[in-house]
Amino acid sequence: MQTPVLTSPTLRVPKEMHEKGFVVLGLDEYESLKKSAVPTYYLTGKAAERLDCEVEQALQEDREGKTIEASSIREAMSIYDAE
Repeated sequence: MQTPVLTSPTLRVPKEMHEKGFVVLGLDEYESLKKSAVPTYYLTGKAAERLDCEVEQALQEDREGKTIEASSIREAMSIYDAE
């Protein structure tokens, strides 16, 4: 009686992928990651311009030290109201 030989499939990894890195996942894990991924939204027009301005202003205030450190929104609001 012969013993079965277990072999693994051989995959060719392109040089570019090898250099940049790659991940091997089981199909179930991949599907789970896809479901939990956050969608990306792109704004255009005036809404995008307003948001860009608000973000730039917030980043500037942060660089100038005008931000509040707090562990929750409630704490931040109490600090903000006290000022």
